[in-house]
Amino acid sequence: MYSLIVTNNLVFSFQAGLNITHICLPPDSSEVEIIDEILKINEDTRIHGLALQILENSLSNKVLNALTPEKDIDGVTDINLGKLVRGDAHECFVSPVARAVIELLEKSGVNLDGKKILVIGAHGSVEAALQCLFQRRGSLTMSSQWKAPQLQSKLHEAEVVVLGSPKPEEIPLAWIQPGTTVLNCSHDFLSGKVGCGSAEVHSSGLIEEDNVSLLAAALRIQNMVSSGRRWLREQQHRRWRLHCLKLQPLSPVPSDIEISRGQTPKAVDVLAKEIGLLADEIEIYGKSKAKVRLSVLERLKDQANGKYVLVAGITPTPLGEGKSTVTIGLVQALTAHLNVNSFACLRQPSQGPTFGVKGGAAGGGYAQVIPMEEFNLHLTGDIHAITAANNLLAAAIDTRILHENTQTDKALYNRLVPLVNGVREFSEIQLARLKRLGINKTDPGALTEEEMSRFARLNIDPATITWQRVLDTNDRFLRKITIGQAGTEKGYSREAQFDIAVASEIMAVLALTDSLMDMKVRLGKMVVASDKSGQPVTADDLGVTGALTVLMKDAIKPTLMQTLEGTPVFVHAGPFANIAHGNSSVLADKIALKLVGEEGFVVTEAGFGADIGMEKFFNIKCRASGLVPNVVVLVATVRALKMHGGGPSVTPGVPLKKEYTEENIQLVADGCCNLQKQIQIAQLFGVPVVVAVNVFKTDTRAEIDLVCELAKRAGAFDAVPCYHWSVGGRGSVDLAQAVREAASKRSRFQFLYDVQLPIVEKIRTIAQAVYGAKDIELSPTAQSKIDRYTEQGFGNLPICMAKTHLSLSHQPDKKGVPRDFILPISDVRASIGAGFIYPLVGTMSTMPGLPTRPCFYDIDLDTETEQVKGLF
Repeated sequence: MYSLIVTNNLVFSFQAGLNITHICLPPDSSEVEIIDEILKINEDTRIHGLALQILENSLSNKVLNALTPEKDIDGVTDINLGKLVRGDAHECFVSPVARAVIELLEKSGVNLDGKKILVIGAHGSVEAALQCLFQRRGSLTMSSQWKAPQLQSKLHEAEVVVLGSPKPEEIPLAWIQPGTTVLNCSHDFLSGKVGCGSAEVHSSGLIEEDNVSLLAAALRIQNMVSSGRRWLREQQHRRWRLHCLKLQPLSPVPSDIEISRGQTPKAVDVLAKEIGLLADEIEIYGKSKAKVRLSVLERLKDQANGKYVLVAGITPTPLGEGKSTVTIGLVQALTAHLNVNSFACLRQPSQGPTFGVKGGAAGGGYAQVIPMEEFNLHLTGDIHAITAANNLLAAAIDTRILHENTQTDKALYNRLVPLVNGVREFSEIQLARLKRLGINKTDPGALTEEEMSRFARLNIDPATITWQRVLDTNDRFLRKITIGQAGTEKGYSREAQFDIAVASEIMAVLALTDSLMDMKVRLGKMVVASDKSGQPVTADDLGVTGALTVLMKDAIKPTLMQTLEGTPVFVHAGPFANIAHGNSSVLADKIALKLVGEEGFVVTEAGFGADIGMEKFFNIKCRASGLVPNVVVLVATVRALKMHGGGPSVTPGVPLKKEYTEENIQLVADGCCNLQKQIQIAQLFGVPVVVAVNVFKTDTRAEIDLVCELAKRAGAFDAVPCYHWSVGGRGSVDLAQAVREAASKRSRFQFLYDVQLPIVEKIRTIAQAVYGAKDIELSPTAQSKIDRYTEQGFGNLPICMAKTHLSLSHQPDKKGVPRDFILPISDVRASIGAGFIYPLVGTMSTMPGLPTRPCFYDIDLDTETEQVKGLF
């Protein structure tokens, strides 16, 4: 039997169109069990309100305050009561019983101002709410329990009496003065007990219990509707209420890690709330990082995207020209100084270069992602997940070859489809393989010997294996190895190699996927080798797709961090910019574009120069995502332009020659040919270009002005110097304003080529239009691979050129704008899961080595404070 409260709740909720669920716990449930149930309801986004109806002996403060205030439609939590007492009733839920008492009195014509009110037998939240509401209406409020010695005298004084619990038999009705307004709310609305012996007062002012009960139930449902409306509002995008962090730049500028450590980041859950993420949309890692769940995309699916900005660069020196720093400086300027919603989307750095020669990738100076040591080391484990998944697939390949070489068809089939508890059945992925083979059977015992052989044997040709093991460490001695030398491998050995982890195709898949299902499909399509008849062998064929997806299920969620000025950053994916496309993830961009809103900006970065990272961003990433960029920010430095103008070579770890530290207008002018070429490349895609001159302290005003002037002559929408490294976002306000103005223009974005063109023609188009080559030259290996991929049905994929980033040509020492060269294509490979063909221009190392003096010499840990030292 439902109690009166539950019955009323059901009736009114039905009339209001709400779904209501009655959760009935056993009467002997402990406090811990009740709290556990409440906490589950707190986390359930489908439930927008909870009305407690619990036995009186279980109604502890712990139980009441376990309920999240946003779902406390009875107004029993300390937070809701505190807001009511403070006068913020519009920000909280107020007890429906207390509200019903006030409304019934007022509707009965009782003027509460100056009235003496006595509340008898009420307790807890109802008593507190009644006292507060009466006092706010000018009433003189008294409260008493039934057995209080002063009860009779208080009843004589009272003009209004509210019965908060059933009247004991021994209290005579005569104590209540004739003409007193009496309101009976003695139904215990939390425990569900109905008071017996309801007052039958000879006063004409009696308001019966049933009236209070009905109105309280209606007001409770009104609170529930309000909670649901609030939840719906939260599902929609709203303007950020972002608290930016203040910078106090020092001169000279301290080291990156000193600057990072000198700023205290906001708690990541606070940042998430500021930018419109809900509590159930983040998974917190420590104090300053959080994974963001993909469910946010469904919630904001109707929200218009913000503006999409790509940061690319001219052909860099080996030292890099500061694209990450410009990206961070730009969003700090937009949000912290121009009050525009903006998000930076960056790649996760590999730990290989962090301990090798390049150092970290968190930006620099006063334009950084913080904490920079967490950004550069491990982060949330995505690269480790990729390493585990990649190497599981590598192990599956060699293991399958071993078992096929050492077992008969029947033995192999019986082990692949074993008898378990007397039952033999195919797994889902095995059924999918049968379907691809054209075998429409589901009973393992129904296959013919020929069908069993086709199913069980992949017949991998070891010479065609393209899948390598990976490690996130620079280790030159793993560039060529021999595997399978132990006696247990029965003589099966072959030459193999390790790649750096970020070169794994799984990293490229992660960067290009747009959902968990899409990632699973892409992982299954990854081609690892060919069989002996020339057909592709995939992860699906090896039966490992589901396991790979399990290993990657958390890595697919972007990681939320922040800049030095407290503006949001997504760090997600970090594919190699040569053999892969060198951009952060599609998912991070898509989520960020929804969160910033229609007038906001998402700024992402492409690896290496515009001829590599930007071209791949447009032709590969934008095809996969369907997103249209609004502006390209092209980063240039006086240092790099001097190198392109004929300056001496630049070597990491070696002091710069005087040509780079002293004014040299002629070298800058001569080197601007590379900047002009990169502007022209961007214009091929119809996107306006804003040139950002990343200023170094040795640059002179004359040099900076010359670069800006020549950039605008070459067709840039604008060109501005940037000083974010030394002063933070304030130093990039001019850049931010130029980007906003450029983004207001209509985008005429177009792809460079039609993917339906033959592979050779797509390669030639990139070589000639982007690099400036006269033509291409295919090696016999490259031609045969192109023929094979075309025959296998992969000819309509986009192209991802694997080329040196140090020159527009294939020769790293050719600076400026090389002309009339023939681009040699030594090999062509395929990343089918990621969705592109990648030609190799010359030789291309996928495992970096350590220099004579790696960065690890300077990296240490203070064992007292546990602070990392030496990162940069």
